[in-house]
Amino acid sequence: MAINWFPGHMATAKKEIRRAMPDVDFILEILDARIPFSSENPMVVALRGHKPCIKVLNKCDLADARVTEAWLAHLERIPGVKARAIQSNQPSQARALLELGRSLLPRDRTAHRKILVMVLGVPNVGKSTVINSLARRSIAKTGNKPAVTKAQQRIHNVGDFILLDTPGFLWPRLSPAACGYRLAVTGAVADTVVDYQDIGEFAARFLLQSYPDALRARYNLDTLPDEPKALLEAIAARRACVARGGVVDFQKVSELLVRELRQGLLGRLSMESPPEVAVVEAGLAEAGLAEAELGLGEAVGGEEGEDVEGDAPVEDPV
Repeated sequence: MAINWFPGHMATAKKEIRRAMPDVDFILEILDARIPFSSENPMVVALRGHKPCIKVLNKCDLADARVTEAWLAHLERIPGVKARAIQSNQPSQARALLELGRSLLPRDRTAHRKILVMVLGVPNVGKSTVINSLARRSIAKTGNKPAVTKAQQRIHNVGDFILLDTPGFLWPRLSPAACGYRLAVTGAVADTVVDYQDIGEFAARFLLQSYPDALRARYNLDTLPDEPKALLEAIAARRACVARGGVVDFQKVSELLVRELRQGLLGRLSMESPPEVAVVEAGLAEAGLAEAELGLGEAVGGEEGEDVEGDAPVEDPV
């Protein structure tokens, strides 16, 4: 199935971001370090234009350190972009981002008025936690679920900076399909629009392919099955996710696996790497996937139009 989630407040957020962008000095784009490609909203490139941007790989303590280093090097090749990895529970790492942003601006620009910093990110990447660290006080609502922030707000009294907090927003059609699945598995998509058995099988397939040792250690499995559904059955037997009569409760075991992956209980995992993403991007380019097919619409310089929720073409996750 294709996973899409673009409620009305996200369409509004996109329009407000575009209106505010001319006054912004630089951007902090908060990404999930486990999925830097999938959590990088393709609308942001068009919306920010040539504004300096710091791509912040948050939750790096949950991601594979070796893969994170590769992502930092990959992202820093983009003109006008710096990249840093931080942990949500290390405020000093977040605060260093402001001085890095200042260094990206012309010296005469920083002398006349306060620096306006826009903070962007898809839902549930820890954006509000980063903002609270920057502001040195609890001012942005936080929660372990997507779409906690619903409206834009300006945060003053942050030294020489003003923070522009924006609601987390996705794009209308999450494509390729694997992006939607990775966003759902890591918690960026509302639980109400996902099928846990579906994303549970996706997570099981990923773990079998990329982190089999983590599965063996976490669930005390001597041997691993080849298929994701069989893996869920094996975990269910270990974790009492079996209903009366010995029937596997796939909903319960899928929720368990996804929840433990999100919490880092299987260890530090990265769900995508730069080489893998390069293959996907090349395939999209070869297929001629247009911006309109991603639902980018008005974000790419056309006339302002109506935002709609649409279904992406159903395709097998990659």
